[in-house]
Amino acid sequence: MYIGAHVSTKGGYAAAAKFAFRNGASAFQYFPKNPRSLNIKSFNVSDAVACAQFCAENSLVSIGHAPYPLNLAVVQDQQAVMVDALLNGLEITDTCGSIGLVVHFGRFSGKDTLEGYKHILQVLNETLQQWQGRALILLENQAGSGNPMGTTFEELTQIRSLSNYPDKIGFCLDTCHAFASGLWNGANWSEVEANGERLGFWTHLKAIHLNDSLYPTGSFRDRHANIGQGFIGSEHLTAVLSSAFVRDTAIVLETAPAADGTHRDEINYIRELMSVTKAKS
Repeated sequence: MYIGAHVSTKGGYAAAAKFAFRNGASAFQYFPKNPRSLNIKSFNVSDAVACAQFCAENSLVSIGHAPYPLNLAVVQDQQAVMVDALLNGLEITDTCGSIGLVVHFGRFSGKDTLEGYKHILQVLNETLQQWQGRALILLENQAGSGNPMGTTFEELTQIRSLSNYPDKIGFCLDTCHAFASGLWNGANWSEVEANGERLGFWTHLKAIHLNDSLYPTGSFRDRHANIGQGFIGSEHLTAVLSSAFVRDTAIVLETAPAADGTHRDEINYIRELMSVTKAKS
């Protein structure tokens, strides 16, 4: 199992990979470009290639994360901006040797939710028609804050199946989002597993954002807590970690770092939870 955390690329992509590895990670997530902007980034290709080489040499897995303003469900006259931003992000993550680019499902402000789904498909199809690299778009489930779209496995799998390019789309499961939306209440993981298996969700799962939650299940509030310090708790998160459906999946923390600026202790704690589970089985 590949475990790590989100890291900064302030010093470059290769430096981010080395930082993650130095602090005990076997996986990491990063922003390929400014997380607050959709502007196109001209990136240092040699640095990105060095990142890919370092990861390959050290069995380190990485995923990129799209900027926060990116919204797949926007109206048509805004879609070209989203397509360009996606292609730019995919190019960087692909050059860095990453599995793919995590993209939030999308939020639609109109009254007809079906129209929002159509917009998501339009942006994905327009993007993936032009994309020939190996990096995938990884659709992430949402917490339901202000908008219920993208909170269910049914939505994610249906969008993928309706896309013209399903083989270029995978999934990222965020545990805090699943808990906040009510998809998972902590105690019903076996039901979540069964539903995901029925829909074919697990087959295309490529990454997990492992986060505890500052608020109770069904709160629709996307506020992460460190592992074991929120309403989900270590026991319920261990059920996720020990699931056969997440084996060989990149698991990334999006929690606050420790005082030393790293997630080293939290990564080790997760491994301890895993070892205890294996010992019991």
